[in-house]
Amino acid sequence: MIIQNPSSDPLSDVLALAGLKAACSVRLRAGGQWALRFQPIELKFNVVLRGECWLCMDGLPPRHLCAGDCFVVSRTPFVLASAPQIPAVNASEVFALSGSSAAYGVGDDVELLGGSVSLISPGAADLLDLLPPAIVIHAGSGGASSFAWLLDELDREWQSTQAGAYAMCNDLLRLIFVHALRHHITTADIADLAWLGGLRDPDIASVMRAVHGAPEKPWRLADMAEIASMSRSSFAALFKARVGQSPVEYATCWRMKVAASRLSRGDTSVAAVAASLGYLSDAAFGVAFRRVHGVSPGQYRRAFQP
Repeated sequence: MIIQNPSSDPLSDVLALAGLKAACSVRLRAGGQWALRFQPIELKFNVVLRGECWLCMDGLPPRHLCAGDCFVVSRTPFVLASAPQIPAVNASEVFALSGSSAAYGVGDDVELLGGSVSLISPGAADLLDLLPPAIVIHAGSGGASSFAWLLDELDREWQSTQAGAYAMCNDLLRLIFVHALRHHITTADIADLAWLGGLRDPDIASVMRAVHGAPEKPWRLADMAEIASMSRSSFAALFKARVGQSPVEYATCWRMKVAASRLSRGDTSVAAVAASLGYLSDAAFGVAFRRVHGVSPGQYRRAFQP
């Protein structure tokens, strides 16, 4: 049997550099008049198992959530409540008393399941910056049931004592995040997607896959335009409109992100990383790296050494 390597996938490549680590899994039951304020450090996933509530965020209209609805919040304080404009209590105070499963208010009208994730690599910030404050996947959409199932499995693994449970949590969180990103890519206004918008255009996506598959190649505009089967001027204009960067700038930035990831491991010299990415001199590599990351490769590598 011959197993072929899959073609490069830009979103998977970026996720691999970002890294995901399970932070917690929590369950909330609430009733009556109630409101809880959450302050996610990075990413928080939630599904309404039953009942209904409101998701409130500063500067955005309240969003009504029903059973089966799921949402992702990125680094933005939010309030879950039985109705908008109810004074909120910090959720941390409620969960501090009851651990990973809390009850609040009077009655048992609504139940939510949530999970939190930390992105542990320096490349994570680039990914988080692409996300809106909240992504809501309503129960009527095709992806909500899968999202809810994944969160339920996450809760089960987080509470279990089985061997490999923590690894399972990390893998489930990765799936949840990819699921949310896919939903965002396919439903958001393309102007709001930054470089993710390029993945919606087949011609641009083919070039992005090629760039990610060969970061060591000194990509020229002509090379990329040929892959897209377009003239250089038309391709450059379309790429800039979809991705927000020129094609050569995007290729260079990706090359330097790969370099940063390899340097952060601490087991490879600057010269070896430079050579692995096609640079004939450490000086040229250093200039390109500093232009993207603001520090020299040596300084960046030392920052990750114990």
